[in-house]
Amino acid sequence: MSTTISFAAASKEYQKGRYGQALSVLNKLLEVQRDGKTYALLARTMLKVGMKSDAAMVFDMAADQEDANATEYRRKAMMLHFEGGRDDEALVAAKRLFEKAPSDPDVAYVLATIFLKRGERDILEGIRKPLLASANPQHLVLASQLLTNELGNENDLVTTRKILEKIPGNNVVRSIYLQMARELNDYEAIARHEPIIMAAIESGNLGFLDHEGPWPNLHWCGDEGTNRLATYKLPTLPENATTLRRAMRHAWSDKIRIGYLSSDLWSDHATMKLLRSVLERHDRNKFDITLFCYTPSRLLQMNDAERSAWGGIVRVADMSDMEAASAIRESQVDILIDLKGHTKDGRPGILNHQAAPIQVAWLGFPGSTANIDLDYVIGDRHVLPDSSKPHYHEKFCRLPDTYQPNDSTNRPPLRPQGRADLALPQDRFLFASFNHNRKISPEVIELWARILKRSPESSLLLLAVSERSRENILKKFKSEKIAAERILFTPKMEYEQHLNRLQAADVGLDTFPVNGHTTTSEQLWGGLPVITVKGTNFASRVSESLLHAMNLPELVAEDKDAYVDLAVSCYENPESLAACRAKLQQNRLVAPLFDSERFRLHLEAAYEMMRDRARSGLDPDHFDVPALPVRTTPIQ
Repeated sequence: MSTTISFAAASKEYQKGRYGQALSVLNKLLEVQRDGKTYALLARTMLKVGMKSDAAMVFDMAADQEDANATEYRRKAMMLHFEGGRDDEALVAAKRLFEKAPSDPDVAYVLATIFLKRGERDILEGIRKPLLASANPQHLVLASQLLTNELGNENDLVTTRKILEKIPGNNVVRSIYLQMARELNDYEAIARHEPIIMAAIESGNLGFLDHEGPWPNLHWCGDEGTNRLATYKLPTLPENATTLRRAMRHAWSDKIRIGYLSSDLWSDHATMKLLRSVLERHDRNKFDITLFCYTPSRLLQMNDAERSAWGGIVRVADMSDMEAASAIRESQVDILIDLKGHTKDGRPGILNHQAAPIQVAWLGFPGSTANIDLDYVIGDRHVLPDSSKPHYHEKFCRLPDTYQPNDSTNRPPLRPQGRADLALPQDRFLFASFNHNRKISPEVIELWARILKRSPESSLLLLAVSERSRENILKKFKSEKIAAERILFTPKMEYEQHLNRLQAADVGLDTFPVNGHTTTSEQLWGGLPVITVKGTNFASRVSESLLHAMNLPELVAEDKDAYVDLAVSCYENPESLAACRAKLQQNRLVAPLFDSERFRLHLEAAYEMMRDRARSGLDPDHFDVPALPVRTTPIQ
């Protein structure tokens, strides 16, 4: 063999930085000598001249020769594919490496990143351990992100705290730790770490928000501008997606074809407790209704309603986002309503594949649905005031009463239970909150403590979600000088039982920055007045919307001091409270909140306005739906 095409000659050219000559020698050498070291030198030479994608493939070829250095070559190929965004190729290499080196944190990092991106969390358990043992901050951050699937898991909370101790300046891990702490009402952890997060925001260090999801962000942040920055694991909106979608040809018809997209289309879900009657009442002479359903089969097995009364059903559960969008296009839907947004199990990314000429967010997520191709968000003047417009990419469709439908038809009849039946004290004024414990922020407890101090013969009834939350809530009240025996806990109950226990309390106390949503309307239906305070974003304005729709605006406090004063006033003035409760009972069958027919007519008017604008070739714009005359007879 001539020395001019030997491995030694190629290596010499490489060492001297003459990469062009090295490539020439190697290409000739590979005609007669194909071994791992030759392919590997070719790959390294390609890297020197910027041919990273080609180098990765050649490292793969070097590894396939199965010589002593095959693992090293495979590892280099994996990292180059991964850095270049070629996930499929990186995954193939990483899987083969993981069989031989399951403790390698770099391999675990690549596998976990790709599986997490694809939503395949169920196979990540064995991959987490090497990440936790690594000293690399990137590996530790990813390990903490793998722990957030079960927020109430105390072991995960401890693990995340240990990760934070290793990288104490990392606000990504701090944010994840706080998310878990809020789930378990760990107020000591919140007090220690939340000020650091707030200081970072004030100084403009917002990068950690890229790693926080929109839903957990709402539970501590009432600022709409900040809410939009929490984008962890959100879909990517393709460039020009909106322009291309609106330019697509569409055959309009006399009937308006409405599609509802959700995973909650079964009788016992909170969404259907609200929406069911509206679906059943839709005017079939004017509207065709289709449910694009990805409700899990196990939940459908528990459904006890006739779903065909809600509309035609197209199952998209086993389809990719692109396939689901194609199925929706084939149905010729005019308006697609996403009922989930950025909530658990939502698939709003389906709308990023040109599913329908008009795409709308409603009911599920109380905020702007970032990174999703949407035309409108449905709200009302309370949850979506004009001041919110700069914080939304969607145009506002505002209904005249409230954005929230309520089903008075399918709710069970009320049979209020007395306190004796519920083992509650007979001789004390009883404040109550039935909101999820994660919504009970430290500030909320501080305000409730002020109320209790000024209302000495009162107790507070709370929902008990977990034993750890119960312990932490009691500990926080104790630090506020409130005796533990004044804080009562009640378990979760079946829906009908829950409605029947509500009137046993005297006054409901709302939470913030996330209000009660369905929880508040349930309390109002059950005859329990709810006190709230004016909010600063959609999630914190919901109860205000519902109380106005119930003709009870006097229960909306202007600020937090007024919230305390209002609650104490209810305690101190039993006659006024009795009048308020009587007004609530009277309004229940007259006010707009539980008038499904009125709501249905307003919603259909909104759909007609959206359709007419699009059919005329006009881009979406903000609009308010005109109100129908107020009802004077009881709801049937």
